Amino acid sequence: MTHDYSECLDIARQELRLARHALRDEILNYPTPIAGCDEQFNHLLVQSQRVRNALDALDAQLFVPTPRKLDSERSIESR
Repeated sequence: MTHDYSECLDIARQELRLARHALRDEILNYPTPIAGCDEQFNHLLVQSQRVRNALDALDAQLFVPTPRKLDSERSIESR
């Protein structure tokens, strides 16, 4: 069975972008004045940052090291 993970990641990106836009709209339309202790507004800011972090994580290029080395004498990989 073949899985197309890239399609799942594309869907996740689309959903996160929708969430980012919804949060941006809610923040832009939040009633003024905004006090420093406004928990609801601060919660929106935190959620917005979480969405940005998730998008960044999906787009990050990760390096996954492997312990395998080619054994030049036997032409096989060590385990």
